Formats: sequence, C-alpha cells, structure tokens
Amino acid sequence: MELSVYKIDGSESGKKVVLDERIFGIEPNNHAIYLDVKQYLANQRQGTSKSKDRSEVAYSTKKMGRQKGGGGARHGSIKSGIYVGGASIFGPKPRCYRTKLNKKLKQLARFSALSYKAQENAITLVEPFAMEAPKTKEFVQILNNIKANGRKTLVVLPENSANIYLSSRNLPEVKVITVDEINTYAIMNANSMVLVDGVQEILASRIK
Repeated sequence: MELSVYKIDGSESGKKVVLDERIFGIEPNNHAIYLDVKQYLANQRQGTSKSKDRSEVAYSTKKMGRQKGGGGARHGSIKSGIYVGGASIFGPKPRCYRTKLNKKLKQLARFSALSYKAQENAITLVEPFAMEAPKTKEFVQILNNIKANGRKTLVVLPENSANIYLSSRNLPEVKVITVDEINTYAIMNANSMVLVDGVQEILASRIK
C-alpha cells in the first residue's frame, strides 16, 4: 500500500511511502485483537474494591436470642448479612486483574489492528514536525489541514515531544503517543491515525 506524505499545511510533500505488507497488509486476526484489548483493559483495573465480612463488622458478638423456643429462626449474631448494617455476603475483595499474553500474539494483534486501519484508508502520513511552544490552536489547525480533525484521532510520534503532547492534552478526541506506546486498544479506539513519517520504519525494524 502506497501513501503520500503530507506537510503540516495540508499540501503533499511529493514523497511516497510504501507501507510494509507484514504490518499493514496482513489478514486481520479478530481473536488476537480481542485477547489483546481484553488484557489491556484488565490491566487498567486497580482491583481495590473491598467490603467487610463478618469478622470486620463492628457489632456485638452476643447471641441475639435463645436457641430454642423463640418462635423464629435461630440467629447467632447481628453481624449476619441478613441484617441492616451487617456484613456483605460474598462481597468483593482486593485482587489483581493483570494477565499475560505471548509477545507473538500481541504483535499479531497490533499488526491486525493496523491492517484494519489500512484497509479503511484511515491512515495519514505527515512530515516530521515540531512545535516551539504548547499551542492547542496551532495543533488543531495542523489536524484540520491534513483533514484528521472532527473524529477520534491517534497521532503516533517517532519519539517523545512535550510540546506536541501538551498541545493535544486538552482535546478529548485526540490522543498523542510515541511508537513505543502503540497498542491494539489505542489503534482500535481511534477512527483515524496520523503517523509521523518514520514511525512505519521503526515498526518494521522491530518485527521478530
């Protein structure tokens, strides 16, 4: 697949780039994408939900009534979950939700997601650029020039740029990451991708 590289003013630079078929032209594996997205979301969970059990509720442990002859059920403690203010029955406990996936599977998932974006013509290549200061208005103008604004957009940089990141931080529909941070969830969650020229070469160099 061949794409033109655009300047930040929206005009074509005259450079053409052929995307690596091993990354942007494979047959997408939906199950690999599902597993990788599931792992990513699970790993974001804190797992700190907690409720008190009977040993933690601050109530008396005195037996509420005699065992027999009361005309009702035999209750042993007001801490029971059937009483208001009592303990939770099978309540949540702190736990770790993190899971692991093989590197090959994660790579397949990322390349499958990128191939979907290539099939949808949702990838735009732009020349490397820098911003002298954090300016959201200027960054929005760049996205408008290359027709990548107005929808969820993922911008991938070859390396970290504080000014570009800060310029985009106040835009809810735009996410800026480096090539080291690229993941299946971010790709699939975006409607379009803007790759700074050079990102595709870094991805190709890391194929194992």
